[in-house]
Amino acid sequence: MARRANPAFAVAVVVVPLAALGYAVTVGSLRTHTYVHVMTGLLWTGIDIFIGGVLGPVLGGADEETSADVFERLTPKTAFLLPALAVTTIAAGLTLAMRMGLFPHAEPWLALFTAVNLVPVLVLLGWRLNTWTDWRWQLPFAVATVGSLAWVGLTVGRLQMTTPAVVAALAVVTLLSVQGFGFLLPGEIRMYKEMVSERPDPAVIAAIGQQNAKLGGVQGFFQLVLVAIMVSLRYGGF
Repeated sequence: MARRANPAFAVAVVVVPLAALGYAVTVGSLRTHTYVHVMTGLLWTGIDIFIGGVLGPVLGGADEETSADVFERLTPKTAFLLPALAVTTIAAGLTLAMRMGLFPHAEPWLALFTAVNLVPVLVLLGWRLNTWTDWRWQLPFAVATVGSLAWVGLTVGRLQMTTPAVVAALAVVTLLSVQGFGFLLPGEIRMYKEMVSERPDPAVIAAIGQQNAKLGGVQGFFQLVLVAIMVSLRYGGF
């Protein structure tokens, strides 16, 4: 897939956001940390809204061959870009909230958050890609399940109520994560498999692409909800 996306593009859109995240959470100033979180969040939200609200409806009125042709060019790029932006935005937001003292009693909540994100996402990946018997799915699933549940077990005794806005944000982020990594990403992988098959079917590619575009619009809506929650958390209301 990286070859179709352009290898330089695929590497850059993953490495640059993650490197910015690493810098922000280690030696970066609070301003830098905020910038990384806000900028990657804007890009993630803006791209999803554009795909769901503009590109999807435009291609919905096109024929299958035209729609498939666009998704064949778009999907290999978004398969690298959007997950990198999502991971960076979420991780930067969580660490920024802790850094600013807006996320008290964080560790038990982070343990729960990790479990309710990783386990459903991996289950959905296994189901959507039909990889239940593949060790490349079984091993990450076993490690993620055991590790995340062990973390929950070690910290649940210290669980206390945190900021209500943080709880709401964690719930929305979980929804975004499960939808993005459990439905959108497998859809992109299925499109790619169809693209490289002996006889690619434009109808299949167009159908999956349109489904992903609609889900992208849903993602964009919930990202706007998340922005409202973040503003409330930071400034105490509107």
